[in-house]
Amino acid sequence: MQKTFAGDDRAITILAAESGPYTPATTTMPIRKPRAAARRASHGPVSSRGKSRTAAAAKSDGVAAGFYRDLVWNLRNGVLAVTRDGRIAVMNDVAYRILGLTPGTTDIGLPFGQVLKDRPDVSRIVAGAFDLSHLPNRAELRLKSTGKVIGYTLSQVRDPNGEITGATLFFKDLTRVEQLEERERLRDRLAALGEMAAAIAHEVKNPLAGIEVMAGILKRQLPESEDAQSILRDIIKEAKMANAIVLEVLDFVRPIRLQVERISLNDVVRDAISMAESHVPRGDVRVEIVLPQDLAPIQGDPHQLRQLFTNLFTNAFEAMTGKGHIRLVAQQLSAEEEPTTGVDSHTVPMVQVEVADNGPGVPADVMDRIFSPFFTTKPQGSGLGLAIVRKIVDAHDGRIDVSAPAEGGARFRVTLPMSGSHELFR
Repeated sequence: MQKTFAGDDRAITILAAESGPYTPATTTMPIRKPRAAARRASHGPVSSRGKSRTAAAAKSDGVAAGFYRDLVWNLRNGVLAVTRDGRIAVMNDVAYRILGLTPGTTDIGLPFGQVLKDRPDVSRIVAGAFDLSHLPNRAELRLKSTGKVIGYTLSQVRDPNGEITGATLFFKDLTRVEQLEERERLRDRLAALGEMAAAIAHEVKNPLAGIEVMAGILKRQLPESEDAQSILRDIIKEAKMANAIVLEVLDFVRPIRLQVERISLNDVVRDAISMAESHVPRGDVRVEIVLPQDLAPIQGDPHQLRQLFTNLFTNAFEAMTGKGHIRLVAQQLSAEEEPTTGVDSHTVPMVQVEVADNGPGVPADVMDRIFSPFFTTKPQGSGLGLAIVRKIVDAHDGRIDVSAPAEGGARFRVTLPMSGSHELFR
């Protein structure tokens, strides 16, 4: 099998006796002679001085060939090269990792459609390399299979005569970049929303307090009228509910100023369960907590983290209406297990907390909007509970994911750094 990297009037030709993924080699590879050297050879013997120059050039070219091989293999971007007949010529480890594929020992030389059969969106891009007149440069694609966002450039490989001999796809995992951009967009929206909410809260809170006070006075003055007592109780209840919503909006738009300290996750979770029970009747819901005995304390804001898990438990209690099972599992992730959003991710020690219930679950059509402010499927919900959860997670430089297990219910997975400097959520 032959793999060629063309450039100017020289081409590095890699000859492999066996098929399989490329591994960097230290042996000298055969290098096609430069045209000038070939012309001199065709005109007969050359002088000893010419011979030494030719030998030095060949040695230099040999070093360059090995360098280029290792350069391609050690790029931090994914590299996928195919020949004109559609067979894989180069596919480095980063490409496999970003695409979520397992390297095969016989992938090199196989049709790219066969190697990328589980990634049809990428396969279509590569197939267009020989059909499109204008190839995409710095384009982006969200992989349907993994949800990752990749930025890619597609280019053609041409020989010295200008003939197309193959195509290359260079790509990078941009998932983390997109998450940061989305976080910035969310912060901008919250800043505008905060200004509006502060003005509304100032105008609404005082009238609500006045309604509640006056209804209480009137209720005491009409003790004999059952109808009046019932109506006044409803007025007071609704005024308190409206006031609670105003306070919740203020909590959501108010910037988080983290008071970081070393805290026990066990204490935070147990306090959160008690607080959730005070908000929503627990009923016969069984709560199972699995926390390793050797789980180290984490650095975070205890008040904010209690609020985070309180909201998750409150949502679960409300969804199961007094009957079901909630399971919380926490574990420290090793460097290999940490969820990576790109090849440049930092290896910070992380703790992962999973809260799963066997309730009705989350409909697939609302999964993408579940953390959006003011989005709710509840008749009387404010739509801010999970939005506040995400805000707290972001403030701790963590991440939160939601999924619907095959067995039913909902699963929220919170991943937080165990230590580090946390930026203020602005």
